[in-house]
Amino acid sequence: MTTSPENPSAATSGLTAQCQQYKAAAENVRELLLADLIHICEIPAPTGGEEPRIRFMANRFAEIGLADIAIDTEGNGTATIPGREGRRNLLVLTNADTLVKEPKDRTVDVRADRLVGPFVGDNSIALATLTTLPLLLEKLNLTFKANIVLLASTRSLGRGNLQGLKHFLTTVGRSFAAGLCLESVQLGRLNYHCMGLLLGDVWCRLPENYNWSQYGATGSIIPMSDIISRISQISLPRRPLSTIVLGMIRGGITANNIARETVLSFEARSESQEILKAIKQQLSDIIAEVGARSGVNITLDVIAQREPGGLDIGHPLVRRASEVLTALGLQPMLYSTTSQLSALRDAKIPGLTVGLTLGERRYELDEIDESVTINPLTTGLAQVVAILQAMDEDEAQ
Repeated sequence: MTTSPENPSAATSGLTAQCQQYKAAAENVRELLLADLIHICEIPAPTGGEEPRIRFMANRFAEIGLADIAIDTEGNGTATIPGREGRRNLLVLTNADTLVKEPKDRTVDVRADRLVGPFVGDNSIALATLTTLPLLLEKLNLTFKANIVLLASTRSLGRGNLQGLKHFLTTVGRSFAAGLCLESVQLGRLNYHCMGLLLGDVWCRLPENYNWSQYGATGSIIPMSDIISRISQISLPRRPLSTIVLGMIRGGITANNIARETVLSFEARSESQEILKAIKQQLSDIIAEVGARSGVNITLDVIAQREPGGLDIGHPLVRRASEVLTALGLQPMLYSTTSQLSALRDAKIPGLTVGLTLGERRYELDEIDESVTINPLTTGLAQVVAILQAMDEDEAQ
């Protein structure tokens, strides 16, 4: 799969044929992936409570016959596909946790062309890919020079702030030549750079001396609406790419009771650390002003902060992965992300994030339910094998 500068068209043709071979073999393991996916999806795994799901992953690794199966002190589940030489290690990883504790119904609806269920696309397909990849390599009779380390990491989302992955990277006792982060959707994404992130909650609470009897007492919701209005007026540049996502607001118990407490959950993202610092300062200024004017207690709770960084778009690893996606008939979507690349970057491990299939959130579904397409999974699996082979061959990457 090495690119030939003398005959690039022949190299491209060879890569395309190889990828089609991987895709055909993936058809033979797709049903196994779907079976594991359904099991994984039906196991609760809130951040910090991933143990049952990790045990399932470890049991599947054992059934497959992988080496070095372990669950570390942070609950991360890991196993190794031994390499022919074993001098280098490549890491394939995804998060095991989900954000919501208990959906009312965890059932996965298997339809002719798609799967529908809670967190099917975030991130159950990626976890099932970890248990299916060794079987696909066996079908292909394909081995790598490097060891392939599979990792289902804990405490990744929200307040978890990638703690499971960070712990693994600092305690595992191995160095990694490269890392491949798996996301269930969207197929065609190729993330090589991580955005900076500011994740937090704004809390608005009534003081103990609040005058409940005063006519027109507004409680905590009206001051929070003022904060939201002001946040929406924060000026953000088109370049570097920056955004503020107001993801959730909670407050009050009934329509005829004054709300004592309201909380706004937000995430600010930017390719510039300076812009993130400016956003944080503007949030602090807004909170101070609204708190002073309304007479309520308003605080900013910062959950996570990450700096931007990663590979350049011209890095050999990015170019090789882009060639793989093109050979599979995909249009590579290159953009920055807020995935686990951040922890790899901090550990000085070159890394990429790819998606495995196509998915969407539909209006007729519950908010946590996701719909993903089945047929593209074979392309997603073939992509993983081909990118790992590129990583395995490029010792000078």
